[in-house]
Amino acid sequence: MKKPGKVLLVGAGPGDPDLLTVKAVKALQAADVILADDLASDAVLALASPGARVIHVGKRGGCKSTPQEFIERLMVSEARAGNLVVRLKGGDPFIFGRGGEELEALRAAGIECDVVNGITSGLAAATSVGVPLTHRDFCAGAILVTGHEREGAKTDWRALAATGLPLVIYMGIANCAAIQRELLAGGLAGSTPAVAVQGASRGDEHSLLTTLDQLPQELADSGITSPAILVIGGAASLAQVRPRAESAGSIPEAHVPRARRLPR
Repeated sequence: MKKPGKVLLVGAGPGDPDLLTVKAVKALQAADVILADDLASDAVLALASPGARVIHVGKRGGCKSTPQEFIERLMVSEARAGNLVVRLKGGDPFIFGRGGEELEALRAAGIECDVVNGITSGLAAATSVGVPLTHRDFCAGAILVTGHEREGAKTDWRALAATGLPLVIYMGIANCAAIQRELLAGGLAGSTPAVAVQGASRGDEHSLLTTLDQLPQELADSGITSPAILVIGGAASLAQVRPRAESAGSIPEAHVPRARRLPR
């Protein structure tokens, strides 16, 4: 009888293969089967063993996606066939990556599973424009929150506004106007700095610095679309952003700052 395989939930980070952990690269090179999200870049997949079988299982908000239940069944069946399975996810498996659900499903099926962390897109986006998520002059922490609620759930944006902590919002582009209204109603000033970043760490990175009261309109004018990260809070005033034309092509070693910077 063939020995059961194993599943590794691997974070592919924001897209730049240089930001992968050594452990993630080793997993890609050892994998028999790779179940890859849409947000796992081609540059990352290029590091996989030539003999690995790559199955694309797209998961993206607002688009036609592979059902989560199907992905979980596929992981179980491939592992039971004796394969080393890498479930490759953009960012980090446990930060809005449904890694917790998959880990539960694998444990219930008796499949061995390990998790390999990756740089989550919220951290990568903030770092790419020079926004520290902790800074003694601005904040003692940050809140990672989704702007795309599952059915029946409701985020209390007014309560989040009252914390005074910077908000790192995933999947918030489509609901930006509604989020803005709730944050303003919760007491955030319209002059609160806000940054949007699309494609953090990639060659086509595009970012915008504005204020909360101008965010929906300037976001629409900028051409930034999902998936993108919003960072709202005082520390965002430190951002040095780049329009798309400055960031096209190969991934630069250093950012070219845009002139605009909000006063502290």
